Amino acid sequence: MEKSSFNTDCCAVNVVLGEEKRGHLIPNGNGHQGVNGTVIGGTGAAGAVAAPGAVSVAGYPERETWTRQMDFIMSCVGFAVGLGNVWRFPYLCYKNGGGVFLIPYVLFIFLGGIPIFFLEIALGQFMKAGSINVWNIAPLFKGLGYASMVIVFFCNTYYIMVLAWGFYYFIKSFNSTLPWSTCDNPWNSDSCIEIFHKDQCQNGTIGNATFGNLTCEELAAGRSPIIEFWENKVLNISNGLDQPGSMNWELALCLLAVWVMVYFCVWKGVKSTGKIVYFTATFPYIVLIILLVRGVTLPGSYDGIMYYLKPNWSKLGEPQVWIDAGTQIFFSYAIGLGALTALGSYNRFNNDCYKDAFVLALINSGTSFFSGFVVFSILGFMAADQGVDISKVAESGPGLAFIAYPKAVSLMPVAPVWAALFFFMLLLLGLDSQFVGVEGFVTGILDLYPGKYYMRYQREIAVAICCSLCFIIDLSMVTQGGMYVFQLFDYYSASGMTLLWQAFWECVVVAWVYGADRFMDDIARMIGYRPFPWIKWCWSFITPCVCVGIFLFHLLNYKPLTYNNQYVYPWWGEVIGWCLALSSMLCIPISLLYKLCRPTGSFKERWATLTTPVWGPHHLEYMATDAEIKSLASPLSPGSEENKVIIFESVM
Repeated sequence: MEKSSFNTDCCAVNVVLGEEKRGHLIPNGNGHQGVNGTVIGGTGAAGAVAAPGAVSVAGYPERETWTRQMDFIMSCVGFAVGLGNVWRFPYLCYKNGGGVFLIPYVLFIFLGGIPIFFLEIALGQFMKAGSINVWNIAPLFKGLGYASMVIVFFCNTYYIMVLAWGFYYFIKSFNSTLPWSTCDNPWNSDSCIEIFHKDQCQNGTIGNATFGNLTCEELAAGRSPIIEFWENKVLNISNGLDQPGSMNWELALCLLAVWVMVYFCVWKGVKSTGKIVYFTATFPYIVLIILLVRGVTLPGSYDGIMYYLKPNWSKLGEPQVWIDAGTQIFFSYAIGLGALTALGSYNRFNNDCYKDAFVLALINSGTSFFSGFVVFSILGFMAADQGVDISKVAESGPGLAFIAYPKAVSLMPVAPVWAALFFFMLLLLGLDSQFVGVEGFVTGILDLYPGKYYMRYQREIAVAICCSLCFIIDLSMVTQGGMYVFQLFDYYSASGMTLLWQAFWECVVVAWVYGADRFMDDIARMIGYRPFPWIKWCWSFITPCVCVGIFLFHLLNYKPLTYNNQYVYPWWGEVIGWCLALSSMLCIPISLLYKLCRPTGSFKERWATLTTPVWGPHHLEYMATDAEIKSLASPLSPGSEENKVIIFESVM
């Protein structure tokens, strides 16, 4: 039944005429009439934070909004721009044809990255909810929210270990001699060799005043002090997953310190997060510029940069190149974790999230490309100093951060300064990603509690419980077998397959269950205009196909997990890994089947009921008024049912 005015005692239905559907701009929510006749929906100072304790018409606490829209931009930059941009993209670029890799990379940005990035932000902004309640847009698929919560919880748990290692290296950088640059430490073995210079190995021997005459065989068996510091001192690694060994208390204290920092960044919500992120998101760029200036002045840097960019056109015909490009997009854009949805939920209803998505994509991918110049200028210098090919020193992941780069800075003048700068940048890059991930998880949890159970310090308590639980699990990763546990989480819990599975279902639910055209109308109601149609095409066809293709490739080319290409995980270790992966992936089908089996009635009736959106109180505030509807009705027959399209329907 149509309603000409809002009624607080019953459901609200808003009717928008077909002419509006066919192209007129939909009102974006400024100054609409509320249930009591007052004007609501407009904002005062742009993005003003809601007063503490403010209550909405439904009796729920008023949801906070960003103090300034730039707070949202910087938070997204801090979360999405992380360690993967610095230590994964440059390696993939050089490995997959240099500059040629940018072709599939840019293509996947527009076919997968931006559409899903925009989808998650817009969905959070429209529903004003975290990663679970946002799927009230199609309650049958609320398992998507639970899946993203599981993924982001696992990600929060293991990702912080990189920060703990970085913090440990940062502290150790404040020495006149870097501890990983010499072989005269208690953790060094007899085979430790500081300077290799394999190019000087001629006629089977090499003369060196420090090490005496060494044969080539002895030289090849030598171990770098950087590797020994990493494996013997930092990790103190055992022989396998079944040998946890003792705990590294220095590393445990670093882990505790990082978790305390994360807690105090998140405990007050977006009011604190939006301020801190200005420093944590921007300072790494300053350090990157400083390191680039230093890097390009080093001998061999030009060769390193050319090696990074040199195009190899034959690589375009290899499937692995395209798979790596697509996977990197999903990793670096932080898709499927639910944190982007949480960040978007604190936006003003009429914020232009469409423009924000393009700006953030440009910043993210631009940072990845720029980081390559920094990394490979340093690696080029290191290769020139050792007299080896750059491919011998180019690494990805922790190997770059804790082996290759520490080696490079140890060769520079005033090495402790450059080491401290690098690891401080590493700490900040990971820190903002970490606390925004925790913010996304806590937001999803708190949204599950009805407003009537609101308590004053519930956020602080929820954040404390989340951080404490993750810290307890992390203690298994600061033992001698901790690296094996870390790799299990990294390889399975938030792997490419879980993120691709999540992204596929997000597109399917929005495009085919809720309706791509319908959601485009909702976006137009928020931002005042309709996005370009290719976004809808991507949600409906292109992006799901991309996700399925990469997912199947990963599945068919699955290889058992190994450490250092030597240690093979036992069968029960792989079982644990697959349990971590399936714990999120199975949330969607299990939740769907459970919800379908509970209600009575035919399948069609149950489907119709469970896919009917459940709107929040704020949706009623932003409905179009009667006058706005009538102003669009003149070209059409006033009472013609075929010219009416129901946009909003409350089932609260």
